Amino acid sequence: MDVTRFLKFVREKELSFYYAMIYASTHAANEIINFRYRIREDKVVLHESIHPSFTDLSNKQDDLFKIVTVDLKLDIFEFVQYAKDKSQSQTEYFPLNQIAGRDDLVYITCIPWVSFTHISHTFSLNKNDSVPRISWGKYFIENDKVLLPFSVQVNHALVDGVHVGEYFTKLQKRIDNIYQEL
Repeated sequence: MDVTRFLKFVREKELSFYYAMIYASTHAANEIINFRYRIREDKVVLHESIHPSFTDLSNKQDDLFKIVTVDLKLDIFEFVQYAKDKSQSQTEYFPLNQIAGRDDLVYITCIPWVSFTHISHTFSLNKNDSVPRISWGKYFIENDKVLLPFSVQVNHALVDGVHVGEYFTKLQKRIDNIYQEL
């Protein structure tokens, strides 16, 4: 993904790139109906909206991660503050009771130390596992552009390549035009 404009925006507004990218990537996912489908008990359900469940570094001393789940907000500034506050106040690493039975999520993670060319997530052997997984790595500069390694994994029973292509187009448009959204 070309994040040149987006990175400039988050730096100017003093926003966390990670939380801002969670905001943008989740909003783009919500725009594609196939990203909101889930398989539940061998039936397809459609969620009105999906929300991010993301990994976040607990603290820099122990290198442990926690899973933070938040409701998506319409405003990027409100969302970034809300995600930051929720992450900082959450003491439990894996609050499974908060997400047990929920499939109205998109799983998000980031590996900001590595500019990868491929990433693969473990999917359970459960054919009903249909929550999309979104990941990105360390951005880098190439030909005066800031590029971000970005990966999307989906259940192919619900989401095809055309939908993933549409997702990338919508996400790129969203991050390129973030100034106009305000």
